[in-house]
Amino acid sequence: MHIHKRILVTGGAGFLGSWLCERLLERECMVICLDNYFTGTRMNIEHLMDNKNFEIMRHDVTFPLFVEVDEIYNLACPASPIHYQHDPVQTTKTSVHGAINMLGLAKRTRAKIMQASTSEVYGNPAIHPQEESYWGNVNPIGPRSCYDEGKRCAETLFFDYRRQHNLRIKVARIFNTYGPRMHPNDGRVVSNFIVQALRGEPITLYGDGSQTRSFCYVEDLIEGFLRLMDSPDDFTGPVNLGNPGEFTIRELAEKVVAMTNSSSEIIFKPLPKDDPERRRPDITLAKERLGWEPTIKLEDGLVKTIEYFERLIREFGNTCKGI
Repeated sequence: MHIHKRILVTGGAGFLGSWLCERLLERECMVICLDNYFTGTRMNIEHLMDNKNFEIMRHDVTFPLFVEVDEIYNLACPASPIHYQHDPVQTTKTSVHGAINMLGLAKRTRAKIMQASTSEVYGNPAIHPQEESYWGNVNPIGPRSCYDEGKRCAETLFFDYRRQHNLRIKVARIFNTYGPRMHPNDGRVVSNFIVQALRGEPITLYGDGSQTRSFCYVEDLIEGFLRLMDSPDDFTGPVNLGNPGEFTIRELAEKVVAMTNSSSEIIFKPLPKDDPERRRPDITLAKERLGWEPTIKLEDGLVKTIEYFERLIREFGNTCKGI
């Protein structure tokens, strides 16, 4: 069913994109990996470069693209606060102009297209857990707004293109995801804690550590992407993809310290503005329509992620922060 399907993955050299490219190649699809290498890296995809069905394009989605494809996974956008706040105007452009350009490509080629949206569209949620019908509680003028509102606008564009041009669309709302190939300097809690613990540096907790997150291992998430894209055309989403297991940030820090046998102490810093207090997906819709739910426990996923960062530090030492 999938053989020789020509698939475009924007942000394909990034954390999620590289895993997705790998799975698509296993299905014998022809994969075009597109990236501008702002946060993606060739190291994430170098093991795929000898595959005859794999093609790399250096391109920024804020500019139009002219290729022939059957499906598009639009993952291009920096996803961690450190990266998306570095150039907030460009972040908004990536989400909005990028969506317009990829939807235009899908319209021209009649391709099916999936938007990688985010749980950030819920903002600092007033309901818990978050289900897809919730419209969110987002600050439209805060320091995180470039990402939150950019993704919200991208969702709007996807549904307007469906209504106006009858495009086949899919929208996935991604909750916190972790695993090998995370950028070591992305500022996210899992990569932060592991790198700090392995180096024996203080573990930095923002706030009192009581805020919660739900952590989904990357392989589980990618399986959700594939099932969503393979689902009937009348199922558009948005659909939550994440692990409903909920942990406080302090619990995660203590778990990482124990699993790495680290001597790191935990220190506390002020909570960033608009940082959500609680985050946990309601995945009822994904279970019912995709037959999907995460299968990998946090401890098992952390073992693989710690091994990855241990290898990175062994090979690159302190320079791994710049990878």
